[in-house]
Amino acid sequence: MMVNEEDYLMLSGIQHFEFCKRQWALIHIEQQWEENVKTIEGQYVHRKVDQPFIKEKRKDNITVRAMPIKSEKFKITGICDVVEFIKCPQGVYIPSLNDKYIAYPVEYKRGKPKKHDSDILQLVLQAICLEEMLLLDINYAFLYYNEIKRRVKIEITDKMREQVENIVKEMHFYYMKRYTPKVKTGPHCKQCSLKDICLPEMMGKQSVQSYIERKLKE
Repeated sequence: MMVNEEDYLMLSGIQHFEFCKRQWALIHIEQQWEENVKTIEGQYVHRKVDQPFIKEKRKDNITVRAMPIKSEKFKITGICDVVEFIKCPQGVYIPSLNDKYIAYPVEYKRGKPKKHDSDILQLVLQAICLEEMLLLDINYAFLYYNEIKRRVKIEITDKMREQVENIVKEMHFYYMKRYTPKVKTGPHCKQCSLKDICLPEMMGKQSVQSYIERKLKE
């Protein structure tokens, strides 16, 4: 059966979707993007980890950076900043490593832990993809925050998995319908990298495309 890559959504989009569904649609449906200080800082934090196919081995542990991942079940594709493989007799045999390992993703973030769950949801989705690819169970993962310079361990629960599954279904529904949600203004708008594109105060219920088309006609 042929797999249509166009049906796959970007894994990182779940973070945008949780932060603001309209922001997600502007980026992933309407292909709008704009840099701000936070996105540039985020790129700096990822500079070291985003080196594809680099492996580091320390004793029985293997660290893989910028590892491509995907889920055929959820039609999601993306990249893990870091995946750490820990040699363990109770782990799953991985042919490419010729031994049994457990594994968990580590996602690098600028700033500090957030009040909302966007980072956690992205991490859980990474774990779900790895489970499908490697045929193993992942019960925890880590978020590394550059501002506090340490990892935060995240226990992955069934409730988190269910929440992620529902969000991904909603993302696919919006993408299939090419639907951009209406503006919902709030304090988060001031920090959004797309505030000058979204124009929430001016556009009301319009999509960016509709706004541009109306202006061209005028």
